[in-house]
Amino acid sequence: MTLPEAIVYLLASSNHGMRTDTIARLINEKGLYQRWDKQPVTGKQVYACVMAHPDTFVKSEGLIRLMI
Repeated sequence: MTLPEAIVYLLASSNHGMRTDTIARLINEKGLYQRWDKQPVTGKQVYACVMAHPDTFVKSEGLIRLMI
C-alpha cells in the first residue's frame, strides 16, 4: 500500500477528518505503510502527501478529509 492509499483507507474507515499526527500514528500502529528506510511515518510526511494530492484530500479547520 502506498502512503496516499493508507491515508485514504484510514479516512474512509473513520468517516470523519483527522489530524496529520493521528493519521501518522495509526498508519504506524496498523502497519499500513512502511518507509524505505524503515522509520515511522511522521505527521510532516502525511502533511506533505496530503498537499501533493489536492484532488484526493482537503485540509480544513486543522483536519484532513477526503475530497467528496
